[in-house]
Amino acid sequence: MKIYHSLLNKILSFFEKRAFGVSEWLGTKFGINPALVRKFFIYLSFVTLGSPLLIYFPMAYFLENKDKLYWRKKRKTVWDFK
Repeated sequence: MKIYHSLLNKILSFFEKRAFGVSEWLGTKFGINPALVRKFFIYLSFVTLGSPLLIYFPMAYFLENKDKLYWRKKRKTVWDFK
């Protein structure tokens, strides 16, 4: 049983490290626990046959690539025109 628990923890830590961060980002934006956001996406996807995934994956794409997609570069100072 201990080996099963260890394997499960390894799998969970793998997915937590490689997750897109959508739930964490939404949780911090709205001030709620990211675990609740994850549960909301999971339960809503069961009820609506996976339609929240149509929202989750584009959000994950934009969060992963927001530095590349954001066309306006932030200037360090007011006098920086580059």
